[in-house]
Amino acid sequence: MKYSLVLVTLLSVASFAAAPKGVPAEEVMEVSTPTASTINITCPSTTVQTVKMQTEPVLAKNNTLLISVTGQGVAPMNTNSPAQAYALAKRAATADAYRLIAEKVKGVRIEGQDLIKNMMVKRSTVRTSVTAMVRNANVVETTFKEGLCEVEMEITLSGSQFIK
Repeated sequence: MKYSLVLVTLLSVASFAAAPKGVPAEEVMEVSTPTASTINITCPSTTVQTVKMQTEPVLAKNNTLLISVTGQGVAPMNTNSPAQAYALAKRAATADAYRLIAEKVKGVRIEGQDLIKNMMVKRSTVRTSVTAMVRNANVVETTFKEGLCEVEMEITLSGSQFIK
């Protein structure tokens, strides 16, 4: 009991120290580092609360949501021509962008398994999967430089599509 009280005190002091001036410690959000693929969500018709959890869904019946992602693909080394390398990198980047949209809309299923022997982890596996159908996604821009292809794709979701 004594140790848990000390831990709670330390956590509350750390969150208070991390709070910007004028913002209560309860309203501080954690910021994660960006990954190689970027995901941007814009909700133009409503103001998004960044601190408190919303009780109403983000995608209401009269609401639209714009999801913009950037997929990346690398050209393989063993191709017959530069055109083939470009086409394969573009296809990989497009598939990555579709996957990012599906992850954002439907979520990701994560399964983990650890093999422990003699109180030590021998093998740890994590599998992720996403199952979704993406329609009406638009390619905004495609860039190709030094063997890396980036495809920027966006999709607009309407609340009337889902809420009947």
